[in-house]
Order: sequence, then C-alpha cells, then structure tokens
Amino acid sequence: MLKIGFLYTRLRAEEKYLLEELDQRPNVEIVRVKDDGRFFDISAIPEKVDVLFERSISYSRGLYISKIYEANGIPVVNAPQVAERCGDKYVTSQILAQNGIPTPRVLMAFDEESALAAVEALGYPAVLKPVVGSWGRLLAKVDSREMAEAVIEHKATLGVQHQVFYVQEYVNKPGRDIRAFVAGDEPIAAIYRTSENWITNTARGGLASNCPLTPELSELCRRTARALGGGLLAIDVFESANGLTVNEVNHTMEFRNSITTTGVNIPALMIDYVLSAAREGTAELLAEAA
Repeated sequence: MLKIGFLYTRLRAEEKYLLEELDQRPNVEIVRVKDDGRFFDISAIPEKVDVLFERSISYSRGLYISKIYEANGIPVVNAPQVAERCGDKYVTSQILAQNGIPTPRVLMAFDEESALAAVEALGYPAVLKPVVGSWGRLLAKVDSREMAEAVIEHKATLGVQHQVFYVQEYVNKPGRDIRAFVAGDEPIAAIYRTSENWITNTARGGLASNCPLTPELSELCRRTARALGGGLLAIDVFESANGLTVNEVNHTMEFRNSITTTGVNIPALMIDYVLSAAREGTAELLAEAA
C-alpha cells in the first residue's frame, strides 16, 4: 500500500481531479495535509507517507512544508529545489539564460533611478513584474517614460519585495501564447491561450485551444524541464519573431481548461508520475535497509 501525502490549501477543480484519480488507483492511501490551521515540528513529520504531492496555492507555504518533509526523508513532487527555481522569476530567467534556452531579456534593478534606466535601456514597451507571483497579477506593460516613472514609484511603495525590479523585454505575441505541460521531462500536452489583452492567462480570461506538440516545442520543453530539475511543470512559451522563447515555468500547474481542449488525461499522467516517485522512494529505502 502506497501512502500519498496530498498537500493543499483548498480543493480547486485541479485538486478534485487529482484526488479522484488517486481514489481510482489500487493499493493507494491518500493522506490529506492542509497547509493552514496547524504547525509543523521541523525535526519530525506528522504523517509518514511515501511521497508528498505539493499542491499548495501559497508559494511560501508549499515551499517550506515541502522542505520539512524532504529534510525528514520524504520525497516531494515537485521537489522544493524545483519550486524555488520556478517560483522566483529572476531565478527561472537566470537558469534559462545560463543554459542557452531562448528567453526574453531581463534586467534587474534595486532602486527607482536604476529601474527607470533599465526600462529605457530595454526600450518601450517593457514589462515590469514582481519576482514572485502568478495568474498575471501586478504585471505592468509600460509604453512611455511617464508611465514607467509612475509604475516604478508605485511599486517602490508596496514593500520590500517590490523594491526588487524585474524588468523584462516585451515580446510582441500573435495574440496568444503557449502553455505546455511536462511530466518528468516529457511534454504531454499543450494549449494556445488567446486573448485581446496582452496578458493571455486563462485566469485572466484567455481562451484555451489545442496546440500541437511540434518537434521544436517538445525539444524546447525537454531542455527547460531538465534545466529546472524536472517534475510536473507548465512551461509558458512565446512565439516571437526569432522563434519560440520561454517566458516562465509554473511548478503547481493549473490544467482545468486543458483536459478536454487537448484530449489528454492530464491528471492521470500526473498521478502516474507521483506514484512512480513514491515507488522509487520506497525502493531506495528498502535498498538502504538491506
């Protein structure tokens, strides 16, 4: 019997799909671990499980609870190292750049004057993002110096995290971008996200349609997943004038709009990967005890 720890904040559609899939698997026991309303002793884990499947909405809760489980010998999907690499946009961009993976140019600044200089160095329009965040929140496309000055001043008043200025090259997309889903380092499906808004996230109203996994897209996804450490990832890709370029990578991917769109049973493939990780962890423990 495999015991699967399921770490969550609340049961969104994705978590319900995943739990339903786990319920259908033989010889599997689900241990639900809610990430609030409790404390954790860092020297012990509250429940012994074969793997912890991290599905927290909160980046910080998911990251630190994952670290506690991993420190006590429990494998985690996705590993906290992968979560750190994906959860911080600077870290993601740095890894992509170091591995020669096409990605929009990024300049970092740490005060208002240098942030404005960074925007002007990239040219207008440019994009300012918080280094930690999701769902397209608090993104700003600045089209002029006056707009850049206003956005930078506003960000500087929001707190310490927003005083780290991540300034990204604006990519002129064809009214859409691509979200590709990866299990391990193998692409399993992809969608186009189309919107009249420059932010194409489906959480912000973007419309999903099937995107073919071309050899070019698949290879780019494999390289990206390997660079970030593998796992269950959603890779956001732009179609630029110079070819495909990776924008961001998500480590707790949402897929509710992509199952019927692609015809791929994404939650089933995700659970296959989680159970495989649990079996590998159990085999390693038995080998060590032998």
